[in-house]
Amino acid sequence: VVGALYVRRKNPRVRLSHIIHGGGHERGFRSGTLNVPGIVGLGSACETCRQDMQKDYNHAKTLQARLLDRLRSELDEIYVNGSMDKRTPYNLNISFAYVEGESLLMGVNDEIAVSSGSACTSASLEPSYVLRALGVGDDLAHTSIRFGIGRFTTEAEVDYVAAKIITTVKRLRDMS
Repeated sequence: VVGALYVRRKNPRVRLSHIIHGGGHERGFRSGTLNVPGIVGLGSACETCRQDMQKDYNHAKTLQARLLDRLRSELDEIYVNGSMDKRTPYNLNISFAYVEGESLLMGVNDEIAVSSGSACTSASLEPSYVLRALGVGDDLAHTSIRFGIGRFTTEAEVDYVAAKIITTVKRLRDMS
């Protein structure tokens, strides 16, 4: 396991406390042998991210717009949760009115990896506190699905997901 921690020196200065005692490495904050292969790997990953960050961002933004356009072209009463201007392009959280989020998940989960909330609240039946903070009402919060978009996501995958979601939403709405 390896990680990096950036600690601000001023404005405001951050002071840390020891969580492991013994040794004396890193000014007394860490003990033990360094994970050199992990450190090299982290450095290499950071360099790759630095080189490809803008390209990855543009790719994700294009696919996010493609997914939303496809869904909007076939479905009414869908709502993007959060601002489209001030958001990461790597996810898209949408509420589908008149469809329970869990029912929609069950309708697509054998083929598509999506979620109806964060991993830390997956056992809760309560609507997402983040969606509530954004002003989303409980009814729509219960109908939300979060789509993840990444460096390796393709246009074909976005088109497949859109088609599957559209079919499943229409079927669930017809049933209710």
